[in-house]
Amino acid sequence: MRPRDIALAVAVMAAWGVNFVAIDIGLDRMPPLLFGALRFGLAAVPAVFFVGRPQTPWRWVIAVGFILGVVKFGLLFAGMAAGMPAGLSSLVLQSQAVFTAVFAIGLLGERPSVRQWVGLAVAGLGIALIALRIGGGNGAFVLVVAAAAAWGLSNVAMRKAAPPDMLRFMVWVSAVATLPLLGLSLWLEEFSVRVDWAGVGALVYIAGISTLAGFAVWGALIRRYPAATVAPFSMLVPVFGMGSAAMFLGEPLYASDLVAGVFIVSGVLYGVGFAHGRRRESYPVPGR
Repeated sequence: MRPRDIALAVAVMAAWGVNFVAIDIGLDRMPPLLFGALRFGLAAVPAVFFVGRPQTPWRWVIAVGFILGVVKFGLLFAGMAAGMPAGLSSLVLQSQAVFTAVFAIGLLGERPSVRQWVGLAVAGLGIALIALRIGGGNGAFVLVVAAAAAWGLSNVAMRKAAPPDMLRFMVWVSAVATLPLLGLSLWLEEFSVRVDWAGVGALVYIAGISTLAGFAVWGALIRRYPAATVAPFSMLVPVFGMGSAAMFLGEPLYASDLVAGVFIVSGVLYGVGFAHGRRRESYPVPGR
C-alpha cells in the first residue's frame, strides 16, 4: 500500500475507535434505542436521496439493516448504557471474528483451516479472560457479546450481498434500521433526552465521520487493494478505542484487559487476517 493509503486506513481506524467515546457521550444524554435511531437517521438522511438505489438485492439490504443496524447496535448501545466501558466494548466486539466463522460454517458451508481454528481459539481465550475479570454473567458484558454475535451473522449476510459500493449500501442499511429502532424506543424506553452541544456533536460524529466518511474511505481502499491487505487494519480499532476511552473518559486500563487484547488481536490476525488461500478475501467487513 502507498504511504498515503496506509495513513488513510489508520485514520479510519482511529475514527472508529474514538467512535466508542462518542457513543458513551451520547448514551449519557438519551436512551440507547433512541440514540441508535437518531444515529442511523442522520446517516441515511439526506444521503439516501442522492446515492441512488442499492446495487444489491433488497432482501440483503433489509437483512443487514435489521441484523447489523437494529440487533447489533441495539444490543451494543444497551450494553454500554448498562455499564460496559467504552474501551472494553471496542475490544470485546472483535470476538465477531469467532462468531463469523461459526455462522459461516453453519450457513455457508465453509471449512476453516487448522490455522484459522488456532487463531479463533486464541481470540476466544482473550474474551474468556475479560469475562473472568468482570464476571461472565455480567448483563452488560453479555449484551456486548451478543452484539458481537449479531455482527458475525451480519458479516455472513454482507458476504452474500457483496455490495460493490459500500457507502451506498451502508446508507440504505441505515435507512432500513432507523424506523424499527425508533419504534422499539417508543415502545420500550422512557423519553428522557438532554440536548447539549456534546450530545449533538456525538451524533454528528457517529453519523457523519464514523459511518459515512469512514465507510467511503474504507470502501475505496477495499476496491484499490486486496481485502486481506486492508482488513487487518481493523485490529487497530480497540487500540484507539481503549486509548481514547482512557484519555477522554478516564477509564482505567487493567493489565488483564491488555493481555486479553493481545490474545484477541493476535488470534484474529493470525487465524483470519493473514490466513492463506481463497478465504483471505472474505475477511469480515467492519460495522461501526
